[in-house]
Amino acid sequence: MMYDSTAHLLLTPVDKEAPKRVRRLRRLGIGLRPDLAFDAFADRLAEVTGAPYSMVNFIDENRQFFAGLHTPDAMGAGSELTSTAATESTAHRYMARDHGYCPHVIVRRKALVLEDVCDYPRFAGNPVVDEIGIRSYLGAPLIDRTGIALGTVCVVDVEPRPWGRAGLETIKAMAAELIEQIHRREDGGI
Repeated sequence: MMYDSTAHLLLTPVDKEAPKRVRRLRRLGIGLRPDLAFDAFADRLAEVTGAPYSMVNFIDENRQFFAGLHTPDAMGAGSELTSTAATESTAHRYMARDHGYCPHVIVRRKALVLEDVCDYPRFAGNPVVDEIGIRSYLGAPLIDRTGIALGTVCVVDVEPRPWGRAGLETIKAMAAELIEQIHRREDGGI
């Protein structure tokens, strides 16, 4: 994990599985470009949870890539979370690995519920709080049949959200559904 000596907190977790994950993602042909099916999944995830932002996120050694992305229609073009004509540009679909909470989900291999990130000193100092205004997070890992955590599905909001047990169960169910879609793709079914 990266250590911030000024705050005395462990920030971004060390991800020893990243090289193996990257090889698996390349074999699957995912995680390098926007994907209309993943965008549709992110749209549905936002609808189901009522969150303004949702992502299908794949993580390599250095950055995160939102292969599926849902943002509010009114979002400005300068934001890191803005989708620019889904399949035309990937510039706004990347985020540094030390930004956000998905790298923690990948390493923990467990869902993470942060109803108000400011309630957790370890997470409140994350750059997405100040730079983007993120206040709540709900995410689950995408663990495939080989046991590799490929990425995450997540939703975020700029307001605190009482996700509760229902939110946790929803995000876990959505992750399971998406991993089944990925397996069907791999098997030639999609």
